[in-house]
Amino acid sequence: MKQKIQIVLVIAIAVAALRAGWIFYQRYEANQQEQAKKGTGSAPPLNPDYYVTPKKLHAYDLKSARELAKQTVWVKEGYRYAYYPYNPASHRASLSHEAGFLLPLQKLQIKDVVLAPSTGAPGQKQVLAVFQQQGKDFAFPIGSESAGDYRIYADEVVFIEDPKELYKHWPPDVWDSIDKHQVKPGMNELQADFAIGMGTPERSDDPAAKTVKYPNGGKPLTVTYRDGKAVDIKPGTPA
Repeated sequence: MKQKIQIVLVIAIAVAALRAGWIFYQRYEANQQEQAKKGTGSAPPLNPDYYVTPKKLHAYDLKSARELAKQTVWVKEGYRYAYYPYNPASHRASLSHEAGFLLPLQKLQIKDVVLAPSTGAPGQKQVLAVFQQQGKDFAFPIGSESAGDYRIYADEVVFIEDPKELYKHWPPDVWDSIDKHQVKPGMNELQADFAIGMGTPERSDDPAAKTVKYPNGGKPLTVTYRDGKAVDIKPGTPA
C-alpha cells in the first residue's frame, strides 16, 4: 500500500509540473505576441524617397560630359549655382559677371558643353554647360580641367531624369506646391528644397526638430521641421 501511495504521489507531482509548465509556456507565448504587436505598431513606415536612385551621367572628360547636350536636365538645388553670359562666337563665358542663379528644378535644354578659360586660375579651365534663356546664351560650370585631368560634377548639379517621374509617389498637392515654389506644412525637407531651393540648417539640441533658413531668391523663409515634416513656416530676415 505504501508503495502504491508513493507512485500516486509521483504521478500527481509530475502532472502538476506539466500543468505548471504548460501555463508558463502559454503566458510566454502571449507575452511574445503582445511584444510583437507593440513593435509592429511603433515602427515608422519606410520612406519611399530612400529607394529613389536618380540616373547619373558619370562623365569623366569633355566628350562624355557632352552627353548632356543630348537631353533635357533639371536643376537639383535652386539658388545655389550661378550662371554667366556666354558668347557662342568666342566660346567664352564672362565668369566674373554673374547673370543670375539657376532656379529650383529649372528645366533646361543644354545646347553644348565647352571648355573655357577659368577666371583668376592660370592653367585651369572650366567645363561649362551652355543653354538659352529669353533668346540669350548663358553657361554654368559643371566641372574643371587642369593639365588634362578632369573633375566633372554635373551629377551634383542636375537631374537627367524628370523629378516628377522619380518621385511620382508624392501626392499631387505636394507637386502643385513645388510648381508654385511654395512650402506648406507636412512637406519634408527634400520637397521644400525642390520648391524653394537650397537652405542652411541652424544648430539644434533637439534631434527631432530642425530649423532651416532658405534665401529663396531674395524672399527668405525659415522652416522648422519636426520628425522630418514642416510644422512652422515664416518669413526670414533678408541678408
